[in-house]
Amino acid sequence: QKMEIKVKLVDGGKMPEYKTAGASCADCYARLVTPFITIPKKSRVLVALGFCIELPKGYEAVIRPRSGMTKNGIDIALGTIDWDYRNEVMCQLINNSDGDFDIKNLDRICQMKIQKAEQFEFVQVDELSETDRKGGFGSTGV
Repeated sequence: QKMEIKVKLVDGGKMPEYKTAGASCADCYARLVTPFITIPKKSRVLVALGFCIELPKGYEAVIRPRSGMTKNGIDIALGTIDWDYRNEVMCQLINNSDGDFDIKNLDRICQMKIQKAEQFEFVQVDELSETDRKGGFGSTGV
């Protein structure tokens, strides 16, 4: 049985949707006030997604890039939507390509994963347990 998530559409917005039965993320669509926008090369733009969401307490929505966009050099700044956020969901699109990139109204521009998000109590200590792990940032190889 699927958990229900309340979604309120903003004028001109479109519901997020899973494109296949096995999809773990729902595609999200650009809500533009113009027919299209151009993202200049090597720049970024904040794009509205056309919906507000009510997540269950203890869950988060993570806004992720779509592989179909990243193959063209268009990425997003990973975003977290907390369970108590109720405003319109947005996406920060990043044009890493060497040319301008157009986004049309209602283009699929990112995807959203809803998952559990537990909180923890941080406890200050003087020592941590030892492990065999040494270093970081590629220390285990490429």
